[in-house]
Amino acid sequence: MNLLNTFFNMQVLVDSLPQLLRGLLVTIQIGITSIVFGLAGGLFLAVTRLYAPAVIKLLIRIYVDIFRSIPLLVLLIVVYYALPFVGIRLSPFVSAVTALSLVSAAYTAEIFRAGIEAIPHGQFEASAALGLSNKHTMIDVILPQAIRIVIPPLTNNCINVLKDTALASVVAMPDLLKQATQAQALAANPTPLIGAAVIYVLLLWPMVGVVGRLEKHFSKGRR
Repeated sequence: MNLLNTFFNMQVLVDSLPQLLRGLLVTIQIGITSIVFGLAGGLFLAVTRLYAPAVIKLLIRIYVDIFRSIPLLVLLIVVYYALPFVGIRLSPFVSAVTALSLVSAAYTAEIFRAGIEAIPHGQFEASAALGLSNKHTMIDVILPQAIRIVIPPLTNNCINVLKDTALASVVAMPDLLKQATQAQALAANPTPLIGAAVIYVLLLWPMVGVVGRLEKHFSKGRR
């Protein structure tokens, strides 16, 4: 067998394409759900860390440090395989989303925190002088400016979440990688894995380009 027949067998790719597309749909569902929960959780943690008592700030810092340090694969295994021993049984989809969201929220919290801290402290003081509450100061003054700063790293984090959905296959989730692995076994040919890699590139490459353009755009604005 030559290289083309082994890794780029078009007939095998065509036969496995419907299965790969079903996996792609699952991957997108996991990715989007995890991104939404991660963004919401990260924003909540970042803002809470500004105004909460010292004990809560410490707990948030511990959470962020732990979930930025733990490998996602280990967390997936713990959520799906270990939690049932304490009476918590989650479906493969919920397990994958939970693990991805917990890690994404930790990274997102740090991104938002850095963006908020980049806003001059005088704007907080000016808002207080105008009689704005902490809530209105954050919503009306600080966050609109901070979001402009953090859009590029947030987009980059979203790309990482979509890539990490490939690990959902370890909890029997029929995502793109899992479907490609099954198609490879059925065809006794690795071409479906090459097809899955191409689909990942086609999905993520435009987003990588968007990150580059956003970074250039906002760096010009800061200059």
